[in-house]
Amino acid sequence: MKRYVAVLVLLAACTSAAQQHTETPLSPVSSNVAGADTPKQAVQEFLAAAHAQDLKAMALVWGTNNGPARDVVEHSQLEKRELIMQCYVTHDTFTVLSEVQGEKGARVLSVSLTKGQFSRQSKFTAVQAHDARWYVEDVQLEPLKDLCAAS
Repeated sequence: MKRYVAVLVLLAACTSAAQQHTETPLSPVSSNVAGADTPKQAVQEFLAAAHAQDLKAMALVWGTNNGPARDVVEHSQLEKRELIMQCYVTHDTFTVLSEVQGEKGARVLSVSLTKGQFSRQSKFTAVQAHDARWYVEDVQLEPLKDLCAAS
């Protein structure tokens, strides 16, 4: 009996530790506030919007140092680009593994995305715009091609 209890405690501890490092999809941005407070939050909101297939929310947090993509990319091009990115970043869970300084004040976040049996890592670049908000400027899509093919 003691051995059974010890195994249960060990399993519970392992499960708890794994949950601390895996982020489940967030609810997409529900307001019209563009950008995010931090680079990590920008990536989280971008992935949540992609997971929810919410192109409007994606356009609020995807952008450049000039602001959100919805304000700088023509609407027909915006939607096409978002649909492509959405396919590549579709996921069941994701984990932000690290964040480092990039060029010209950008932040580069290493992210692990898992969909079904596939788990892939990629780099997301976040930039701060003139409005002091953070936007996902770039996603390395090549490492995520298996996730898109699995969709």
